[in-house]
Amino acid sequence: MAICVALLVGAALPSSAQQSEWTSAQLLRATVSRNCLACHDDRRKMAGLDLSALDYGDLASDAPTLEKVLLKVRAGEMPPAGRPPLDKGLAKRLVGQLAADLDALAARDPQPGAPALHRLNRAEYRNAVRDLLGLELDHARDLPADDSGYGFDNIGDVLTTSPLHIEKYVSAARRVSRLAVGSLAPKAVVEKISRQPGTLGESIDGLPPNLRGGMLFQHHFALAADYVLRVRIGGRRADGLPPPRLDLRVDGRRVRLFDANFSSLEADQETRYFETRVTLAPGSHEVATGFLTEYVRNEGLETASANAFVVDHVLVSGPFDASGPGESESRRRIFVCRPSPGDPERACARRILETLVRRAYRRPATRADIGPLMDLFRRGRADGVGFDAGIEMALSGILVSPSFLFRLEIPPAGVAQGETYRLADLDLATRLAFFLWSSLPDDELLAIAESGHLSEPDVMRHQIGRMLSAPGSRALVENFAGQWLHLRNVADWKPDPERFSAYDDSLAYAFERETELFFTDLIRNDRSVLDLIAGEHSFLNQRLAEFYGVDDVQGGFFRRVSLAGTERAGVLNHASVLMVTSYPTRTSPVLRGKWVLENLLGAPPPPPPPDVPTLADSAQRSPSSLREALEAHRADPACAACHAKLDPLGFALESFDAVGAYRSGEDGVPVETSGALPDGTVVDGPAGLRSVLLDRRDEFVETLAEKLLTYALGRGLKATDRPAVREIRRRVEAADYRFSALVEAIVDSVPFRMRRAPAR
Repeated sequence: MAICVALLVGAALPSSAQQSEWTSAQLLRATVSRNCLACHDDRRKMAGLDLSALDYGDLASDAPTLEKVLLKVRAGEMPPAGRPPLDKGLAKRLVGQLAADLDALAARDPQPGAPALHRLNRAEYRNAVRDLLGLELDHARDLPADDSGYGFDNIGDVLTTSPLHIEKYVSAARRVSRLAVGSLAPKAVVEKISRQPGTLGESIDGLPPNLRGGMLFQHHFALAADYVLRVRIGGRRADGLPPPRLDLRVDGRRVRLFDANFSSLEADQETRYFETRVTLAPGSHEVATGFLTEYVRNEGLETASANAFVVDHVLVSGPFDASGPGESESRRRIFVCRPSPGDPERACARRILETLVRRAYRRPATRADIGPLMDLFRRGRADGVGFDAGIEMALSGILVSPSFLFRLEIPPAGVAQGETYRLADLDLATRLAFFLWSSLPDDELLAIAESGHLSEPDVMRHQIGRMLSAPGSRALVENFAGQWLHLRNVADWKPDPERFSAYDDSLAYAFERETELFFTDLIRNDRSVLDLIAGEHSFLNQRLAEFYGVDDVQGGFFRRVSLAGTERAGVLNHASVLMVTSYPTRTSPVLRGKWVLENLLGAPPPPPPPDVPTLADSAQRSPSSLREALEAHRADPACAACHAKLDPLGFALESFDAVGAYRSGEDGVPVETSGALPDGTVVDGPAGLRSVLLDRRDEFVETLAEKLLTYALGRGLKATDRPAVREIRRRVEAADYRFSALVEAIVDSVPFRMRRAPAR
């Protein structure tokens, strides 16, 4: 081997015609010998990689290493600057042949992995309780926050279970079961619901368009009773306008219209409370309130105006004069039967618990499941005040069962330790539901899984389409896009108020809402995933349209707007992404370039050296001084390699400031947005960056597939998953890049459909 290497290093490669007849092993041997061993031999081992011992006769033994080589060569990162470059035709041929060989190896010997035991995270627990019992509750106060791994908070390896978790789950189960059954003692309490950040003075989704400065929320009312709704408002009455009128609604129907009159001696800023008493059935109700828009006539024209008032919060007090639990949605789901007077209760209790267990445990109930729950029923029946008390205690047992709190995938009988097997339909249904809905399978999905037909291609395709069009798919927006695109950071971001005085909570709300609606539209209308890079439309309300410089958008409601001909296209030019990839005081080409590499191209840069110098303070003064500082920084050899890849991508977005506003210059100095990547590709402005990303669409689609597959599996991907990612990309490409094709390919992939039996 050493003799062959010595002869090949530095030697001229055969002609292209001769190379075209080589096997991938021959092509790989020649490339490694000529271009790689100077840094990656058994002595230097740059980046911990030794290629001198590759077995060219058995690529399977080195598949993880070869996957690294494949990624680096395809991205143009190897050989590094200063080393003889690979001929582009040779590199393309090597990547194609090596990928084909690795994919063939994976097809012969699938390696799906063995995901860790998966505890439901807080979002999954909330959704599971909602879909099981019809209770829309916020469990943030009940359950500890979840840790994240690989960019997501649903990764099994980091969802540990501590004694604190057990204590909190027991407490939450008691609360949920009492609310669901309606056995809470009728003791009046007061709950405060604060205005959502970002709705100050705006009309918001879900409210009539003529209401401003309001709020809307879902609240669970445990009993059939009277409740007092007390609305606190604040603000200042505008000159020439009548007193504001406060509209209060429950479930879309007006319950009271207040004349929110202030005294003539009012100060510029005052607060007042307005309250009314309402009788409500038990269950979840939508409460909405806001100020009616006033219309004023000026020179014969009638225009909308509004007093400068907003709803600050709503106090919900009650229950008063409770008449019992009533027939809430939760009770309808729980009590599928009622024992007749004088008849034994056990049969009905068993039927109730079997129905709940089937949904909660995602499989038919067994005798081992029902026995302990019936014991709890008998204990609750004896200690409580009747049949309902027994069901409540048994329900709390269901909610703390490992079969509910954990996603358990038990290998079929006869599967040996370490053996690879295909998931049974019930386990597949659970994976699918938590992937697309972050929740339990519904009755239709469970029934199909129980029948054994879910794995059939046409049946699976229909179920995926149904689930993507259902309201539950909002979980993909909140939990996948919210983390992949860093939308969860928007509400907590605090730009410098002196430099960005136009920024406020209302604009932050619009930033986040725009990207959520864009991703929702991608899912529901099955658009091309390439729209994430270059889609020339978005969803704007008046405030965001004015911020973007887009005309003819009126009101607080978001609607689809064409952005053709503007600088904005795709999510990369959304203010949400531009802001969270900046510093509070200035833009950061480094952060933005790093975000593009990590989230769109799947080529994250290595961490900076521990002694990396910081930028000079003068870099914060203007875009031009920032560029000068980064150029000086890049002159340091320790920094040059990474910044040569990062900076051109980030500088292409310098026409947007740290809160995403467009700028052609600053302080009279034009903003420079051009740069060149290490391979010589010029990137000039947002349009140039989009062109680069579209030219590298294979890398983008594979990166999106990798992110979504990681989220779907709840585990980080390994080198053995790369063939599956490439197959997903090929299927998406063949289907015009439709989002549904991406989901279908993920669900059909080896990592999603198969599992390796863990050690027992």
